[in-house]
Amino acid sequence: MKITEVRVKLMNNKDDRLKAFCSVTLDEEFVIRDIKIIQGAKGFFVAMPSRKMCDHCEKCGGKNHLRARYCNNCGASLQENRAKKDFKGRMKLHVDIAHPINVECRKMFLDLVSNAYREELEKSKLPGYKPIEMDEPDDDIPEIV
Repeated sequence: MKITEVRVKLMNNKDDRLKAFCSVTLDEEFVIRDIKIIQGAKGFFVAMPSRKMCDHCEKCGGKNHLRARYCNNCGASLQENRAKKDFKGRMKLHVDIAHPINVECRKMFLDLVSNAYREELEKSKLPGYKPIEMDEPDDDIPEIV
């Protein structure tokens, strides 16, 4: 696998911990979007795309986020602390959609995304800087019928 492109969209809000969104292209054929660069307590880190974890209402079977207090479908009260805990004892509320599965791949990924972020930061200081557009339509992809 080869990372063939990294796009970085800087966020303008200086007070926010979210510093940028990235998209990474693999082998010029597959794109991973919504990768986040976040300012943490110990410096920057890369957060892979994730989704909120859900469970189902015991009364009606409706799907609800783990922090929901009432069912979105029937309005029944939901139990508190329904989320499983991670190895540090914290509630696990999100799950990665895509992520590296070994140390070597993670390091390569983090290095390339970090370098692209630093390059985009430098470009943003130049006069006439125009941020890249991340949401290009995929018009050339045939529909699945």
